[in-house]
Amino acid sequence: MTAKSIKKRADVIHNVSLLTDHDIYLFKEGNHFGLYEKLGSHLLKVDGVEGTLFAVWAPNAAKVSVMGDFNGWNKDRHHLAVRHDGSGIWEGFIPGLGQGTLYKYSIVSRHNHHEGEKGDPFAFSWETPPRTASMVRDLSYDWRDGAWMKDRHVKNSLNAPFSVYELHIGSWRRVPEEDNRSLTYREMADYLPEYLRDTGFTHVEFMPVMEHPFYGSWGYQVTGYFAPTSRYGTPQDFMHLIDRLHQEGIGVILDWVPSHFPGDAHGLVYFDGTHLYEHEDPKKGFHPEWTSHIFNHGRYEVRNFLISSALFWLDKYHADGLRIDAVASMLYLDYARKEGEWIPNQYGGRENIEAIAFLRSLNREVYRAFPDVQAIAEESTSWPMVSRPAHVGGLGFGMKWNMGWMHDTLAYFAQDPVFRKYHHSNITFSIWYAFFENFMLPLSHDEVVYGKGALVGKMPGSGLQKMANLRLLFGYLYAHPGKKLLFMGAELGQWAEWSHERSIEWHLLQFQSHYGVWKWVRDLNRLYRSEPALYEVDFENAGFEWVDFGDQESSVISFLRKGRSPGDVVLVVCNFTPVPRLNYCVGVPEAGFWRELLNSDARDYGGEGYGNFGGMEALAVPCHHRSHSLLLTLPPLGIVVLKK
Repeated sequence: MTAKSIKKRADVIHNVSLLTDHDIYLFKEGNHFGLYEKLGSHLLKVDGVEGTLFAVWAPNAAKVSVMGDFNGWNKDRHHLAVRHDGSGIWEGFIPGLGQGTLYKYSIVSRHNHHEGEKGDPFAFSWETPPRTASMVRDLSYDWRDGAWMKDRHVKNSLNAPFSVYELHIGSWRRVPEEDNRSLTYREMADYLPEYLRDTGFTHVEFMPVMEHPFYGSWGYQVTGYFAPTSRYGTPQDFMHLIDRLHQEGIGVILDWVPSHFPGDAHGLVYFDGTHLYEHEDPKKGFHPEWTSHIFNHGRYEVRNFLISSALFWLDKYHADGLRIDAVASMLYLDYARKEGEWIPNQYGGRENIEAIAFLRSLNREVYRAFPDVQAIAEESTSWPMVSRPAHVGGLGFGMKWNMGWMHDTLAYFAQDPVFRKYHHSNITFSIWYAFFENFMLPLSHDEVVYGKGALVGKMPGSGLQKMANLRLLFGYLYAHPGKKLLFMGAELGQWAEWSHERSIEWHLLQFQSHYGVWKWVRDLNRLYRSEPALYEVDFENAGFEWVDFGDQESSVISFLRKGRSPGDVVLVVCNFTPVPRLNYCVGVPEAGFWRELLNSDARDYGGEGYGNFGGMEALAVPCHHRSHSLLLTLPPLGIVVLKK
């Protein structure tokens, strides 16, 4: 290297910027949602010299410098300059720095001389934890998912089938021969798309892939809001995984956490020696349940940061949706707090007005920029109109997790069948509110951790009865109005509670009962995708009609699912006891032959083989206030689905 090039490498050029006056105007008023194009580290060529431009928001800093592997982590060599426009943004171009350069910002506060070494909030890549430096990286990638992107407005629409496979990348499949390591993104691309295609799921939902320091947080304590975790590879490797999924016709939903962030010293907390991203008062800014810090959603620059992050994953990574975590914790000022531990809003109430405004703004921008994706709320309370547009008073989400359905359903299935008749309303009540929101029905990771056990372990009875109950649960899930979500491992009927330190129990597929559960889920997905009556009118009462919800003595329910086309009707009958019901009368809307589309008790699925020989002719015998009826054999702990 020549003396001249060494000098260039050591210098910081301060008259280079990606920010225009209009950018600064939008930034200050809280309407700049493409900040990932402007802040952070960007590879540039200036006057023929290649290098990296750095830009960071630190309005209360007295000094900001870039330290890294290129200067021996010297905080006194490469100082950035603050812009003279009141934005609080520091910038500088360092020649000679390229792809893979490791760096942090040294930030000295002008208020209390506090000095911190911070990662870049807008970094596209980070070192693999436990290392904590940011990394210069471009995001160039040759996408080959054009066919999916062109037509995904159909696949992601609210009247399309949504059968979502929730997955934790680190523990889906491991390599026992290599110290039980997780698959890389590229290795997963060789397995996951084919598996999802064969099993029939329409979408996969990744638990947070954004960079996080503590693996045991499952990604819900984020430090890198613009970077996939480097534990499994590079940004381009993760793009390749999404690309391959799209090529196989699988949509990709990403968990995203705008509610709180961890207190790691290299992260967002106390960023410039002040409470920049978080509230200053711990009664608003610290989450006691998760020991993390709460974003100040009322600050314009923080809203810019978070909404830019949301749009970033939809833009640069072609994500088909975002599942927004812990929305309830954002809506209520007293969430997980005792009396006296929270500050009421300006009207004396518990509603977080600033966070509500943020969520509405977030969803407006998501659907404005990407009308062919979905924003899905994990919201566990009865807050009204979560999935209704902001302009009519809603929060603006496309869908909401139906936590009430999940709790009532699992509570019902946990009952010994002898006593289920006394809890019949647990299985019927959900229809009273099923169309208040655009619901997704989640059987998620939250139900199989912290001592709750696996789904099959919640079921009563012998081993065979547990499996029958599990198949019945899944059948009920797919027949009930609402989109579907199933956490990995459930489709195998695995016995062990999920652990992020080990693979799901793939070896169980060698046993007929577990392979039968997998085949049942596969066939449910196939039926679900092929019958519009099961998905087309999920969010209107026109898509559902009870046949009989009152037979609590037998613990049997029967209902119709309807598509938009006249006569597109599917009959569903569930028997929640281990007693087979012979010649059970069920009223049907039409005469003719009703074919048995699926039966959870078929021997192929590990059942006893009770069934209706492929279907039967409707009799001109009134039943359930209908002119015709079927005399069905209802399998024990089983569900049958029929169609004329």
